[in-house]
Amino acid sequence: MSFFAHSASWHDAISMYGDVKYDFKFQHFDYVNPDAPKGGIFKQASIGSFDSLNPYIVKGNAAAGVSYIYDTLLQQSSDEPFSLYPLVAEKVKVADDFGSVSFLINPNATFQDGRPITAEDVKFSFDILTTEGAPHYRSYYAGVDKVVVDDRLRVTFQFKELGNRELPLIIGQIPILPAHFWKDKDFAKSGLIIPIGSGPYRVGHFDAGKQVVYQRNEGYWAKDLPVNKGRYNFDQLIFDYYRDDAVAFEAFKSGAFDYRLESSSKRWATGYVGEQFDTGQIKLEQIADKNPQGMQGFWFNLRRDKFKDPQVRKAISLLFDFEWANKTLFYNAYTRIESFYSGSELATQATISDTEKAILMPYQDQLPRAVFAPLVKNQTNADGNVRPQMREAVALLAEAGYTLKDSKMQNQQGEQLSFEFLLYSNDFERIIHPFRRNLQRIGIKTNIRLVDISQFINRLNNFQFDLVSLRKGQSISPGNEQASFWGCESANQVGTSNWGGICSPVIDALTNQLITATTRQELVDTTKALDRVLLSQDMVIPQWYLPASRIAYWDKFEHPKVAPDYELGIDTWWSKEAISSNNDKEQ
Repeated sequence: MSFFAHSASWHDAISMYGDVKYDFKFQHFDYVNPDAPKGGIFKQASIGSFDSLNPYIVKGNAAAGVSYIYDTLLQQSSDEPFSLYPLVAEKVKVADDFGSVSFLINPNATFQDGRPITAEDVKFSFDILTTEGAPHYRSYYAGVDKVVVDDRLRVTFQFKELGNRELPLIIGQIPILPAHFWKDKDFAKSGLIIPIGSGPYRVGHFDAGKQVVYQRNEGYWAKDLPVNKGRYNFDQLIFDYYRDDAVAFEAFKSGAFDYRLESSSKRWATGYVGEQFDTGQIKLEQIADKNPQGMQGFWFNLRRDKFKDPQVRKAISLLFDFEWANKTLFYNAYTRIESFYSGSELATQATISDTEKAILMPYQDQLPRAVFAPLVKNQTNADGNVRPQMREAVALLAEAGYTLKDSKMQNQQGEQLSFEFLLYSNDFERIIHPFRRNLQRIGIKTNIRLVDISQFINRLNNFQFDLVSLRKGQSISPGNEQASFWGCESANQVGTSNWGGICSPVIDALTNQLITATTRQELVDTTKALDRVLLSQDMVIPQWYLPASRIAYWDKFEHPKVAPDYELGIDTWWSKEAISSNNDKEQ
């Protein structure tokens, strides 16, 4: 359905290229049960600790789930690539030239303390996020020139440039913060101040670093809106903290919490056994994930001198034996990542297409020739023999000025090439140790630094690492966030999403071209071209992906038969306890 047009008139929905699934009369999303009962408790685990209830700043480690207390201007559906529907804003208007977007605030919208949401709160939210929030908000919203409060319930965002189709949607996802609450508080150092939002849950109580409890907001102003029907059904959401994932898993099996998203193939294959599984007390499901899988890998810190030469990075990458790891450690569960947009139509293929070539030709003199050549896979026989890779790595390092002498890979100053893997979970050590042995065979020294999650985040934010293992997720409609992922401007900002610190004028230009794409096909082609250039940088050692989510949960819940395409949809589940309670009331 295409009732939203890019014109200077008010509409009920907005999408990237005009098509939306649900019309203005829709009652609820297809992937919910609109009659789901309210009640019960949903308890999850989180790893590490927390010392903040503000998820929008660099300082501190924010409590899991705290975003549940906030509403956004519009709500994204989970069964479309990128469409938004009314929430805090009941209407939206996009200029013909995409030079601005306006929002009409729902007059019934209120914060959890009963104060109405106004256009001033929307402007305040934008201003505070871009001045005192985490650095990526500044780059994410960099296309906004100014915010104009037209009247009490209408606000307009004027853009610096024309033609950015995604920016109106990005603005529609801004979390709305109460200006009156924050006016006498230090937002950037707010720590454990209990915040006020306008969302379906409020902070009930917490034990710093150990547990946080969210209470369903009985007076939630938007509970009957179509975007919220059948969602947010539990009376309480509880997050208990554990020091590591192995401890959390044992706690889950004993019934200490209800639900688990499993990331370990070994644990999934061998750990979910016992009476509680045999009797069906704990259910296991593997749910297809239609999102792009993005890039999971070992990210180099390109700010380090030793990693500035791409030959060095490529040489190190060659000695990660995925095929052996997949066979020996992962029960052949995974596929090797070969793209920054893996698992989607956005991923470039082995041979460059004519369209990609046309996009990249203006930058030919600034790109390595490998960008235009067929992609070459680093593939082993899964038998642990990496001699061909070792020979190639030694040759690449020789080109970079290194010599293997006295069993040490040394530079011209006689310094051994060495680096450190930064981890926050010891689960990854079994994967890194074989990699380290391969590196040691050509004289590269490595070690592992295991820290808690708070230290890990602090080190990442302040570039205090050599190699770090992380996953960079992607949406089906990439846009403004790509500038914060790869842009020169974000490369050296504290807390940046540009983990590796890549800076390339060509990448900046391609990112801008992607953001201003006028059709879906242009977006796809430009993303593929960007992907080829990113791959040529060897800034990450690709790991693996599984286009599915492995979940386990105690048999206390039910969920809709129809699952959303692009999320797990946990907020659509409901409690069997609530069903029983409601039946008792009826009797």
